[in-house]
Amino acid sequence: MTTTEQITPSRTRTTAFRTRAIDPALLDRLRVTDDAGRAPELSTDLEGGAPLRCCLRHAAPGDRIALLSYAPLRHWAAETGADPGPYVELGPVFVHADAAGCPGPPSAAGYPAAMHGAERVFRAYSADGRILGGRQVRLTDDEVAAGAADAELAEMFADPEIALVHVRAVEYGCFMFAVRRAD
Repeated sequence: MTTTEQITPSRTRTTAFRTRAIDPALLDRLRVTDDAGRAPELSTDLEGGAPLRCCLRHAAPGDRIALLSYAPLRHWAAETGADPGPYVELGPVFVHADAAGCPGPPSAAGYPAAMHGAERVFRAYSADGRILGGRQVRLTDDEVAAGAADAELAEMFADPEIALVHVRAVEYGCFMFAVRRAD
């Protein structure tokens, strides 16, 4: 969990949020049958670099990975009781092919440094699952290390209407990970 203080001229607001990889229990099911009802495509990432949504890192050369369809808003809605209606999307994600090969998400708080990229979209959702807007963000290693991504997210969560943010890759449009309010 990351806690960031947002200072405005009239007050100080503390906004706590957590980055979230795909839940391990859900991954067990998705590794058998994904959200499109298909078996995942298994391969070996010979060069490394596939962005893994199970541990929020990039695959190492030789990692066994699975490409599967995932509907992140559908799972969040089932957990929270939201009804996002037509905003539910299904898209491809990479994960480790088996749980034993996955180290799990990073223990450090905040935006996962390994998930930086040339361009990201931070897409905001309301508590009922409706899109509230988004921000296109360019993140380098140095900017992630300096906390620029956490500052962007804290600013977004300062809006009480925002319950959830999806971080997405611009180049492919795919879901990278979710960020939720901690409270």
